[in-house]
Amino acid sequence: MPLTPEDIRDRVLHLDADMLVLDKPSGLPVHAGTKIQQHLEELLDLVRFGLEAPPRLAHRLDKDTSGCLVLGRTDAALSALGRLFKGNRVEKVYWALVLGDPPQAEGRIDLPLLKVAGPTGAMVEVRPEGRAAVTDYRVLARSGGRAWLELRPGTGRTHQLRAHCRAMGTPILGDPIYGPERPAPCPLHLHARAVRLRLRPESGPVTVRAPLPPHMAQSFAALGWDPAAAPDPFPG
Repeated sequence: MPLTPEDIRDRVLHLDADMLVLDKPSGLPVHAGTKIQQHLEELLDLVRFGLEAPPRLAHRLDKDTSGCLVLGRTDAALSALGRLFKGNRVEKVYWALVLGDPPQAEGRIDLPLLKVAGPTGAMVEVRPEGRAAVTDYRVLARSGGRAWLELRPGTGRTHQLRAHCRAMGTPILGDPIYGPERPAPCPLHLHARAVRLRLRPESGPVTVRAPLPPHMAQSFAALGWDPAAAPDPFPG
């Protein structure tokens, strides 16, 4: 169902003079494309909040990934945000519901990823000649052969978390590219839970959290997991 102006404004998680953080819904692409009926960029004029130009994307999330999406509200802010993201100086925390049990309660996935042509478009594979990619993970809960993971990407490669979870033997539930089922039986269970960044040196860091999307909240409830019981992603 297309988003209304009220829907997009209700999804503003943070707003200041420099940036805006939206809770992007699962299923909404950030850019235009073939066979796409609605995308985020065409909605951004609705969240100008008094400025002459709409905010612009400082990074991107996959169409099926929900949660924290950072946008710059001015040219200077967008440039500064771009440097932070490019330098991996934005702390990002994702939640995922995966199939199977990770080998350890926490660990690091350090596997290079190479972009290749897939059956439905671009995808990545673990290849020695690929670009360096690092993801830290922690298991927050396990139940019925599924696990709730906290994922912290140290790099920002295309489909990094999805490919790394598959490489670990625990693909993300509902992944139409890296999961075991075609088509996927449900929406992708990957959520950009929180971000923390410091845009201005003279001010403190900005921390933003996004609530679980409905399909993930329903799955968590069925497994007896309480999102409110999760450890703070940025303690202190």
